[in-house]
Amino acid sequence: MTTDTSTVQTSQLNAAGGLLAILSAHRDLPAPVPALHQFLQPAGDIPWGAWGVKLSLHRLDAFEQWREALDLDPSTVDSGGCGTTRWLTVDGTSHGVPVQVNGFYTWSDR
Repeated sequence: MTTDTSTVQTSQLNAAGGLLAILSAHRDLPAPVPALHQFLQPAGDIPWGAWGVKLSLHRLDAFEQWREALDLDPSTVDSGGCGTTRWLTVDGTSHGVPVQVNGFYTWSDR
């Protein structure tokens, strides 16, 4: 079996362009840890295997600022945790690419 690498590269380039557009449009927001991300689990309307953008933040107020700025539905925010580390996650689409925003915090930060 062969893999069509031109499709993967195009998808990655689209995600990289989306990342640049998102960061350029929101220079006034707290700096996230950005990454290109391949969605390998269902995430709302984002198809399996799609390339997109992941933005990670380590303050809940920064998470909420980014969620609002990207117009991601607050009713779709999910939460999780392990030990004292907790997180909020929201998925959607912004600037034409799939986006996931993660906000990490410790139980004592609440």
